Amino acid sequence: MNNRKIRVLVVDDSVVFRQLLVRGISSDPGIEVVAWASDPFDARDKILKYEPDVMTCDVEMPRMNGIEFIQKLMPQYPMPVVVVSSLSSAVFDAMNAGAVDFVNKPEKGSAKNVDSFINELIIKIKTAALSNIRAKKLNQDLENARGGGLSSVNSGYRPGNVNDTRLIAIGASTGGTEAIYSILRCLPPSVPGIVIVQHIPPGFSRMFAERLNNSTQLKVREAQSGEYIENGCVFVAPGDAHLRVKKVGARFKTEVFHGEKVSGHCPSADVLFESVAKECGKNAVGIILTGMGYDGAKGLLAMRRSGARTIGQDEKSCVVYGMPKVAFNIGAVEKQVSLTDIPGTLFSMLAQD
Repeated sequence: MNNRKIRVLVVDDSVVFRQLLVRGISSDPGIEVVAWASDPFDARDKILKYEPDVMTCDVEMPRMNGIEFIQKLMPQYPMPVVVVSSLSSAVFDAMNAGAVDFVNKPEKGSAKNVDSFINELIIKIKTAALSNIRAKKLNQDLENARGGGLSSVNSGYRPGNVNDTRLIAIGASTGGTEAIYSILRCLPPSVPGIVIVQHIPPGFSRMFAERLNNSTQLKVREAQSGEYIENGCVFVAPGDAHLRVKKVGARFKTEVFHGEKVSGHCPSADVLFESVAKECGKNAVGIILTGMGYDGAKGLLAMRRSGARTIGQDEKSCVVYGMPKVAFNIGAVEKQVSLTDIPGTLFSMLAQD
């Protein structure tokens, strides 16, 4: 964006909350709220008039909900959208429709929560302004062209036994919820156990896990301490706690704990990857996906140095080419491929071991 302020359109049907958003966002010297709208039809006119760089959008609105609005908007006026919503699985529908990220609305009556909310929203607006919003459509078009599914990607892979001692670790941030789904939907129930850190607010991590569980062939749940990581099982780190793995005999268990932010995040991909490097060594594959910042890069490097195989998402398919870029630049990535090629690359690596 150079030195120009990020031009933001705020869309929310609540006058009070809309004013809070405008006032809060405008407090950052790098952001200018150029307009606000009370519903999607008003927003459409404001987009044409003011040409904003980023739009914040509520989900529940009169005349047309935010999800339908984003679906209709993207083909004609592709732009980064940050969804502002109460705790609801509808945000994942908005992400699937084309939104870049989302922020949970603050609880009423808490000034501290409002301040934290505004700070988080400002960060996500700045990230959205740097995002590659065409990457999502590119990934979807490529998946549709290839037909998706298992048969198109798992050539050469042979399932391991029930007590497979291998493990797959994934780290992601902005754009990661859709990227993770894109990968997991291609994996069979016989795949080695998977542990995931996705930067996501508390509460949404459980919904995200449930959504994956219902839409893939894998058993997906929000991680708790003391669970064995078995074939076909996926554990998603809680939105406010770190996840690491611990070797117990010849098997691996989850360990969830609260702690300070690491590499700017809790949960942190570095915490997960470093534990996998220590406990699993060469019996692991690490995957780093789209996201702003550098979390996961050092941990993935530790994995590669311990003998693990590593994969990084390429720039063209990333919504934000931050985490994979840092990992690639420090030598942590063995193979850098597009999102649609990650399942096939993973199967190839599993088949070689």
